[in-house]
Amino acid sequence: MGHRLSRIYTRTGDGGETGLGDGSRVPKDSPRVAVLGDMDELNSCLGLLLAEALPDDLRAALEDVQHDLFDLGGEVCIPGRISMKQNRVTRLEKLLDSHNSTLPPLKEFILPGGTRQAAQAHLARTVCRRAERSMIALSRSEAINEISIVYLNRLSDLLFVIGRILNRSGIGKGDVLWQQGKNR
Repeated sequence: MGHRLSRIYTRTGDGGETGLGDGSRVPKDSPRVAVLGDMDELNSCLGLLLAEALPDDLRAALEDVQHDLFDLGGEVCIPGRISMKQNRVTRLEKLLDSHNSTLPPLKEFILPGGTRQAAQAHLARTVCRRAERSMIALSRSEAINEISIVYLNRLSDLLFVIGRILNRSGIGKGDVLWQQGKNR
């Protein structure tokens, strides 16, 4: 970052456009800005989850993800820039394999809930899925790094597993199972 913001408002976006990292201006409702907004919301959801008591290994993983999301945001903000590499996806896959191996197999769908921490992980998962959909929409009209889509896909899977882990450790009962036809 060449300079830091010393003044928060600039008035340059008052007309409905915003500046990208390469200096170009785009409408605030453009697909590229939608991706940036969804990733910002995702990072904020992770920040909320990180404000809770969490196991140290999950905390470290989520803090790393927050940094990855800023790198990914830089990639989206500067068309043509590549920041996300396969090794970041591989790291998520290793975390997924390690953490999922400690959980019992799923035989039913689960509801997003249980402990507050698990519910926050599930909220982050749904926002991550939206960011992934926004990235796919952007890729239909502009060139993007395909690894970025894969990263968001693996991240949503990891957040699902983290939700399960937090329920298992927090309430000692595990997942909140969906009961088909419960309200018939």
